[in-house]
Amino acid sequence: MTENYRQKLVDYLKRNIKKGYSIESLKWALVNQGYSMVIIESSIIEANKELSKKVPIFKEKPNIRYEIIDENDMPIIIKKSFFRRIFGL
Repeated sequence: MTENYRQKLVDYLKRNIKKGYSIESLKWALVNQGYSMVIIESSIIEANKELSKKVPIFKEKPNIRYEIIDENDMPIIIKKSFFRRIFGL
């Protein structure tokens, strides 16, 4: 019975974290409703573990390029200054 009770609390936390509520606000809302701080903390840890399993893993870093485009949609090439070439800025 206790495990089912805790799993319902974990599911409640996961649903509301997905909606955008902060963990702190959920924690204090549950404390104000009379839940034990020990059960809340263990449920938060379990909810975070379950949510972290569904996070996509990036295989490589995205390559971000910055270009300045003129009015003809052609990229403008800016040469590096003397100091940028020396100091690698």
